Amino acid sequence: MNALVNRDNYLLVKKYLVELGDERQIAQVSLERYRFYLRYPLLWATDTPFTQAHTIKPNLFVYLDEVKNESGAPLAGETRKKIVENTRKFFEWCKMTQAAKFRGLPSAWIQKLKFNKKNVAQATGEPEFVSLDETIQLATLSEEADDLAHWRDRAMAARLFLTGERASAAVTSPISAINFDDLSLKQWPELGVKTKNGKKATTFMFNIPELIAVARSWDNYVRANLPPESPWYAPVNSQWGEQTLSSETPGKNRNVGLNKRLGLLFEQANLSFRSAHKFRHGHAAYGLLHCRTMADYKALSLNLMHESLEITDSIYVHLKQEELRNRMTNLAAQPTCVPDGELEQFLLGVSKQDIPRAINILVNSLAK
Repeated sequence: MNALVNRDNYLLVKKYLVELGDERQIAQVSLERYRFYLRYPLLWATDTPFTQAHTIKPNLFVYLDEVKNESGAPLAGETRKKIVENTRKFFEWCKMTQAAKFRGLPSAWIQKLKFNKKNVAQATGEPEFVSLDETIQLATLSEEADDLAHWRDRAMAARLFLTGERASAAVTSPISAINFDDLSLKQWPELGVKTKNGKKATTFMFNIPELIAVARSWDNYVRANLPPESPWYAPVNSQWGEQTLSSETPGKNRNVGLNKRLGLLFEQANLSFRSAHKFRHGHAAYGLLHCRTMADYKALSLNLMHESLEITDSIYVHLKQEELRNRMTNLAAQPTCVPDGELEQFLLGVSKQDIPRAINILVNSLAK
């Protein structure tokens, strides 16, 4: 632990984690995550006692905006959210179990420790999604000689935008689950794919040639070198300067590893870092801009594996898989949608300052 960290603060965190493990029966793997999250308030407070946390400048939110991860990129929004949530729970525990000691720490201050995504995004200037142009830039970075990991990461960047799948699904997806001939993707838990709430669906990719070419070249390589049940985002072993593919099952922290690797691509491309999930947002934003009918919106929603789009459910009950495939693979060929009538008049009245926020609201709604 950093020498500047207040010893009493450190001991309080240690006691809190012990209590979580012993009295609340929290699993060890979860405790390690909590230990990671609570490391940040310890470093933020430095030598200031936690009893005076409300007096620390800059506040925790500003501090987290400025902190970089191991790859030198800003902390992902989800990571900051977890840090803030766990910090609040820790201080609530302090007030409850160390009442006399923490009498001077305002309860109102503790309750204000809530992650505000809008404010954080504005403060850091972090874009809410990865655009098509940025994805192409990442996917077509200069190839590193004999660097399989770099090739794999560029292919994954392309795949994430093409499919709109969640990172947890992408890193657990076997080679057999993806088909570039019909641009389909089997997000099936029985194949080992970790989907949200165990949902199962066959989804489809945008037909964007520049990205298809990069992802398919990697697909051809892994199919020729690994069995079909092996992970598409295969681990790469490096020994004596030579890289080889591994068919081993990815570890539980594969998502973290993916974000670290993507961070290297963003750095090489001189772009601001965004997490793997922001490619899903980019997929949604791109789709929204090319949807021309309610059926297109419905197809986009289904392809993101949502239960429904409230506005379309009253009109369309079902889209057959073949129609879904046709709509999704052809969506990229359609010109950017231009609304008409009352909707156009409303949108024209939106101020320039509110346009990014309006787009983000729509994208976030689709990409949840």
